[in-house]
Amino acid sequence: MYGMLRFDLSRWGVREWTMTALALVVFCFGALAAGRGLAAGNAGEVLRLRFGGDAERTRVVVDLDSNTRGAVVSGGADGRVVGALTGVAPHGQMGGAGTGLVRDYRVVAGGGASRIELTLATGAEIERRFLLPPGDGVGHYRYVIDLKTTGRAAAVRPAAPPPPSSRNTAPAERPLIVIDAGHGGRDPGARGSHSSESAITLAAAQALKAELERTGRYRVRLTRDNDSYVGLYRRVEIARAADADLFISLHADAGSDPATRGASVYTLSEQGAGRAVREFTRGDNWHRELRLPGRDPSVDRILLDMTQRTTQNRSAQLARTLLGGLEEADHPMLRRSHRDAGLAVLLAPDVPAVLLEMGFITNPEDERTLNDERGRRRLMRAVANGIDRYFRDPTGSLQMAANTGARG
Repeated sequence: MYGMLRFDLSRWGVREWTMTALALVVFCFGALAAGRGLAAGNAGEVLRLRFGGDAERTRVVVDLDSNTRGAVVSGGADGRVVGALTGVAPHGQMGGAGTGLVRDYRVVAGGGASRIELTLATGAEIERRFLLPPGDGVGHYRYVIDLKTTGRAAAVRPAAPPPPSSRNTAPAERPLIVIDAGHGGRDPGARGSHSSESAITLAAAQALKAELERTGRYRVRLTRDNDSYVGLYRRVEIARAADADLFISLHADAGSDPATRGASVYTLSEQGAGRAVREFTRGDNWHRELRLPGRDPSVDRILLDMTQRTTQNRSAQLARTLLGGLEEADHPMLRRSHRDAGLAVLLAPDVPAVLLEMGFITNPEDERTLNDERGRRRLMRAVANGIDRYFRDPTGSLQMAANTGARG
């Protein structure tokens, strides 16, 4: 835990340190509560929906007894706001009248998720959405959806009918994976005896995209699909703008000793986390870009810290499942295979992200594997298996909060 709590106080004011400490305390209580729920073997459940606000802004609070991951299926253009929450099921048939911008609602089960359907009373859109862990006197999770009016009439829709059986329910939206082929264009990256890093990463990204799409469980987007240059911060922007569920950047390592070989995975370091906060709070509209309320800077900063901490834990969980998939496939690994750094492509505070060094381009055996179509496909299948494992355990990342220490 020590490694998760290190801060350079010379770079932080007393107020910022106090807010960050408060956020970490709240988060740790939430993590411990999640661990207790998992140990008891409780199934995730939607407990109730609550509403607050008025015809200008309405808050929808979904009370849950376990952690979840949310995705937007419909943002309000068709007269409804529809969201999907993975790993939780509704407590029986749920539906009824709403408040403010919401005319009525229902919650239906399907595909291992819950579908939250809000029929709008007037034109509205999602202003922000976020997950709050247990804490501050509340013993359960809360998934919050804040709606704001668009000033337009809502699309005419009939009132929501009673919830149907799960067999007739549309499946939740598939997770979106953004794959980043490192380097490209004027930046060829490292060079081996027969190839450049940019060519290897593009071929690997296309192979991983094919593996993930073949399962039918994911939507996939590449940051580049040809030998072009994409700026480092632009790669992060692509993932955030697409509301990605995961971001994975593919690279090939290099070293002075040609005998060095093996894969490794990087996640964001504590120093990098501080850099991310500075990057994303530089302008005046940072709270809007991060979908935070924007009414109280202190509250926004706490919410940002909590969001980033959750993202870091999810990233660490993804790194572990990827490494597990590679080990099961007998892919060569560096002795210290999980590393951290303040790399630009890992800075998004709200998208779990890892950088995978697939092997050393300066090692003849690794370079041969990365350039061989069959070997590359086998490697990307192992990566896809790791991603599958990550999505099968959506609560694992929060469970790690209580026992993650300095990575070495």
